[in-house]
Amino acid sequence: MLRGSSWKWWERVLEQLYPAHQPGVCSTVSSMRDQIDLLATVTVLGVLEQAYFAMQVIYARRKYKISPPETTGHPEFERTFRAQANCSEYFPIFISLLWVAGIFFHQGVTAVCGLLYLYTRLRYFQGYAVVAQGRLGPLYASAWLLWVLLGLALAGLLTHFLRLSSSTWMRALVWPLQLRGAW
Repeated sequence: MLRGSSWKWWERVLEQLYPAHQPGVCSTVSSMRDQIDLLATVTVLGVLEQAYFAMQVIYARRKYKISPPETTGHPEFERTFRAQANCSEYFPIFISLLWVAGIFFHQGVTAVCGLLYLYTRLRYFQGYAVVAQGRLGPLYASAWLLWVLLGLALAGLLTHFLRLSSSTWMRALVWPLQLRGAW
C-alpha cells in the first residue's frame, strides 16, 4: 500500500499519464476527439469491412477445399479471392485520403464520402464474387469517390498552406522560386 510521499509520487505519475484531471486539459482532449470522431468511425468500419472480405475468402477456401497458399481452383473462389485482394490493395490509399481530407478540408463531408466509398467497395466485392462483370459499376463509383477524396485533400492542403503564407516555413519553400523570379 502506498503511503505519504510514495502516494504523492504516484499521483504525479498518474497526472502525467492521464492529464484529463488537470484543469483545461480534458476539454482540449475532448475537442480534439470531436474533430476526428467521424474519421475514426469510418476507419473502424473500413477495417471491419476488410475483415469481412478476408473471412469470405476463408469460407470460400473451405467450401471448395483450396488450401493456402493456392490461389487457383473453383471460379467462384478465384473471384472471391481476387475481389478481396483488389479491395485490400486500395485500402491504404483510401485511409490516407480519408484522414488528410478530413483533417484539412472538412470532417463531415469526408466521412460521408468515406461511407459511400465503403458501400461501393462492398457492392464491388459482392458483384465480383458472383460474376466478374458485376464489379464494374461499383468499381467506377469507388474510383470516382477516391478522386473526390483526393480533390478534397488537395483543396484542404492548399487552403492550409495559403493561410500560412506569411510563416517562416512557407518563405523557406518559396525562396527557391523567388531566386528564379517565378514567385
